[in-house]
Formats: sequence, structure tokens, C-alpha cells
Amino acid sequence: MKNITDTTPARYHAGFLQFDVQPAEPEANLAAVRAGLARLAPAGPGIIVLPELWSCGFAYERLQHFALQTVEVLDEMQRLARQYSMYLAGSLPEEVLTEVGSAIYNTLYIVGPGGVAGSIRKQQLFAPMAEDRYFTPGDNPRPVETGLGLVAGLVCYDLRFPELAKAQAGMGAGLLVVSAQWPAARREHWRTLAAARAIENQIFVVACNRCGVTGKTEFGGHSLVIAPDGAVLAEAGAEPDGAWAGIEPAGMRELRQRFNTVGPTPYRFDDQDKILELEELASLTARYRAVGRKVVFTNGCFDILHQGHVTYLEQARREGDCLVVGVNSDASVRALGKGDDRPVNHEQGRARILAALGCVDHVVIFAEETPRKLITTLRPEVLVKGGDWPVERIVGAPEVLAAGGRVLSIPLVENYSTTSLLKKIRTL
Repeated sequence: MKNITDTTPARYHAGFLQFDVQPAEPEANLAAVRAGLARLAPAGPGIIVLPELWSCGFAYERLQHFALQTVEVLDEMQRLARQYSMYLAGSLPEEVLTEVGSAIYNTLYIVGPGGVAGSIRKQQLFAPMAEDRYFTPGDNPRPVETGLGLVAGLVCYDLRFPELAKAQAGMGAGLLVVSAQWPAARREHWRTLAAARAIENQIFVVACNRCGVTGKTEFGGHSLVIAPDGAVLAEAGAEPDGAWAGIEPAGMRELRQRFNTVGPTPYRFDDQDKILELEELASLTARYRAVGRKVVFTNGCFDILHQGHVTYLEQARREGDCLVVGVNSDASVRALGKGDDRPVNHEQGRARILAALGCVDHVVIFAEETPRKLITTLRPEVLVKGGDWPVERIVGAPEVLAAGGRVLSIPLVENYSTTSLLKKIRTL
């Protein structure tokens, strides 16, 4: 990855176009963007940020239709970016074909004169507005490389999750753009959180919010341009407005030289502490449940950890907020009839290796032949097994389903198994 100073100009501009997004009216919204740019008359280098889903709003009943129009909207964004010699950023619906249909993402696009520089999908979906029913959450947000340096991005509700901004700032981003439809009822949260993301990451922030009213919801406006020290460089009111503020990256670098809250990322955890006894783990998962975290449970021998295991565990972790892995004890592995020479690695060693994986939150060793006792004690919201286990044969599935949880069978990575690895080793 290039150093941010390699591509960042000594000075550029950044701003926003705040307007009243009309649901299901892309032509009217495009007209508002064209008129706003004409009034603002920006001249690059620079970037203008637009509201969340600025072309169509949250028109759920026609979301797939508008997602199909996104390619044309991006072409118009490129034309406008070329006209003003700058970048435009804002979220739009994105449809991606899958094996079982399609998924729609709320995606922040950053578009320059040369086309789409990159995109960042919304990570946190706002359930009170039913976003989780219509959109698929994104993952692994990374800043976008532009002629202004690396640009980080968030979409609306993402602003409440500081780790999403911190991760991108830590990769070298010097500018964070936020595309939002944030309600007036929580306007002070909007201003406070935007300033916090700037201060804690020592980064410039451009946060563009929608204004106006849809149904019973009034949107908050008050789009902002904020300096790395928290100083507000520009702020709109509650009406349609635009801003175009000067950005000097040298000031950000000077601030970080005095004291740096972005770079230092020490690892102060002892992964051994992830290995718990059942009683302690039951108390811990109960506390997780009390604060709204969904516990995912899976189990196995995990004798010789391989690519298939870690891919499976990553996928399992994405199904909730905490992944608990039950590991068969040495005695229970032998009881499963896997062979006189199994397990190859003893139970504490297997647990310790699993605990070192970032996607694993807790490990518990069990001596029984099945994990039924673990499952009924921990009461996970999601129970996961590999694709070679049909749901009706998964131990604990009836109990989890009866409690309103989900049971999933995740496809395994082909050609990877402990048994095949051992056979290969024996032939060497």
C-alpha cells in the first residue's frame, strides 16, 4: 500500500451537497445534485459528498429496480466529476448476483473523472428502519485510493461504530467521508459522533446528511466538514445547502507528530484467556445476551487445523456477534472412532491454536461424545455445523430452533480435511 503522502496534494478542497432526497425520484435527485454543484461551482482537486441513497432514497418496494439503474447513475457522477475536475462520493443501491438469487448492498461509491475509484459497503444495517430486511451488510471495509490520497468511508449508522473508522484510518486514510440520512431527533448525536471520529482518528471528516421530511421522519441536515483536531470548518443548517472548504494535510501530519492516536495498535491480549470452563462461559454468554449480542456456536475435533477449518470458522463468526467453539477432549475424540493414533494434537494444544484465531471469541473443551450439554447450557442464538451435516442430524438443533434460534449448515472447502492430510503425511 502506498504511503498517504505519495498521492495527497499539498492542498485540496472537500465539501458536501445537502438536499432533500425524494424517494423513488432519481431524476429529481439528479437535478438537485446538478443545481447544487452549479451554485457551489467547485473546482478541483477536491471531493463533494452526497447523502445516503441520494438517487432514490429508501424506496424499498422498488429497490432492485433502482439498483439496476446504479450503473447509469455512476456514469452521470463520472460526467459531473470530469466537468468539475474533482471526486463525488455518496451511497447507492448495489445488486450482486449470488448462487441463490441476489443480494443488495447500500454502497458508498467514490467516483472521479476517470470513473469509479472504489466503493465501501454499509457495514451496520439499521433494523428500526427495516434495513436488515432489504439489504445485505458489507464486510472488510478498506479505504479507497484516489488522487487525494486514501479516502475512508462510512454510511450513516456506521458512524456509531468507531472501530470501522479506526481500521481505515490505521490503513493510512487522511479523509473520512460519511453519507447519511440521519434523523433530526438525534441531530446532536450526529454532530458529536462526527466530531469524535475526527478527533480520535486525527483525520479530516466530511459528513453529508439529508434534510427534509419523508412520512413522519424529519431528517437532521447539519452536514459538516471537520478538521483532525475537531474544529468545524463548515456546517449546514436544516435546509438544502452546500460547502467547499480548504483541506491542508500538513496540519494533520503535524498534529500526529505531536501525539499519535492512530498508529499505535499494541496487542495486549492473552489468547489463552479465551479458553474457559463451561460454568464461566455460561455466565459470560448470558451477559452478552443481556446487551444484545448474538452468540454463535460450533464444535469439532480440530485436530490438525487447516484452510477448510479457518474458512468455515470465519463464515460462522459472521453469523452473529460472538463465536464459541466447542472442542472434543482427547477421550471423546477416541470415542468417535477416528483411529488409535488420534488425536494427533492434545486437547489443550488444539484449544490454544483455535483461541489464537481472530474470528474465535471463546473455546470450551467438552468430554461428552456430543456437545448437547454445551448447547443446552449456553443457549446460542445460532448453531453452525459443516456442510456434511444436514440440519436434521445436527445435535442440539431442536433445542436451538425451539428457542427461536437459527441452525445453519455451512459448505466445507473442498479437498481439505484432517484425514486426507494425515494420509498425505503418512505417504511422505
